[in-house]
Amino acid sequence: MDKNGARLGVSLTGLRAVVSAGAAGIGRSIVEALIGAGARVAAFDVAGDKVRAMRSAHPEIIARVVDVSDRAGVDAFLEEVTTEFGGLDVLVNNAGIAGPTAKVEDIDPTDWEATIAINLTGQFYCARKAAPALKASKNGVIINISSVAGRLGYANRTPYAASKWAVVGFTKSLAIEMGPDGVRVNAILPGVVEGPRIDRVIQARADAIGTSFDEVRDEYLGKVSLRRMVSADDVANMVLFLCSPAGRNISGQALGVCGNVESL
Repeated sequence: MDKNGARLGVSLTGLRAVVSAGAAGIGRSIVEALIGAGARVAAFDVAGDKVRAMRSAHPEIIARVVDVSDRAGVDAFLEEVTTEFGGLDVLVNNAGIAGPTAKVEDIDPTDWEATIAINLTGQFYCARKAAPALKASKNGVIINISSVAGRLGYANRTPYAASKWAVVGFTKSLAIEMGPDGVRVNAILPGVVEGPRIDRVIQARADAIGTSFDEVRDEYLGKVSLRRMVSADDVANMVLFLCSPAGRNISGQALGVCGNVESL
């Protein structure tokens, strides 16, 4: 891999994969990396325009508009995919939101509930429905996207941090539960991922503490050992590795792709 984050060259020909929130950002990079490695891919996202753009760019994939916090919608999508693919080998639980930036006493309970519903409960909905097909695969893989906030405290971002810590606990518990059926379960903990989403997070934090965007950005990077952001392709490469034979004995792990974020 070069310094710009070139895709990992592995073959996953014939692998059947589902990616939540796969139409933009990290999710789209994961989808395109899997396609490039030869996998059959299905993806869903809540943003209809992005799903249509994904379907136009990659007509070979199954792409649908589904809200990960809608259990009935998730169930219907996974039923469609497992029927069309004749099974399932990989589930990438990527869907998530940043949640509110505020002191705990100022957080609207509705915002807390929405963050937990999407970041945590949505992963449960997907894993619950996909589990029988993944067990039947005998080489199943679940990859849950957590965050570096899933191992560090994060002031003014308690809903997000709480949900991402919970994802790690969910991951480790599923790895124990599903390991005897040959299913490997891991979490990826991205750090500061370049792109519009982190720009919004930085701006929200700057607004919350009364400082500038550039000052907050410099603060973030000053806490990263490598002093740089990571790319969506860096995260996608870890997904490819974990799906490949090279990752066949990796399970129950929370793997940082973050340049070593020291604190938040």
